[in-house]
Amino acid sequence: MDGGETVTDTNDQSLIAAAREAAQQSYSPYSNFAVGAALRFADGSVVTGTNIENASYGLALCAETIAVSKAMADGVRGGLLAVAVTGPGDDPITPCGRCRQVLNELAQLGGTDPEILCVGPDEVKRVKLSVLLPEAFGPASLI
Repeated sequence: MDGGETVTDTNDQSLIAAAREAAQQSYSPYSNFAVGAALRFADGSVVTGTNIENASYGLALCAETIAVSKAMADGVRGGLLAVAVTGPGDDPITPCGRCRQVLNELAQLGGTDPEILCVGPDEVKRVKLSVLLPEAFGPASLI
């Protein structure tokens, strides 16, 4: 992962703001770990998601998974350029393994390798999805 940096790009700033706003809608009464995600597509659209926990812990849904589900439910099947993920704590967070795979599915449908903005309170780390999930299994693996 690249080192932390200050974000000056307006598109990235608005993407991070959207992820932070989404985190405010989190339903996380068990972990108190509110996560927000925002996906930016080539057409300029942004889709957000937040984590939704469940008393049956295994049924919890991550912010990134919610955002990808919303995008795909709206017919978006490609063009994923960037993802911002934010959560509580002092350090930037990265998508979990399941979310990396879900993001990869959407990215591969459009032939992209999106930049993941791992957002902390005072820094942002940038990393390509292919670095977070090397040699990923995806739609092309089934042919």
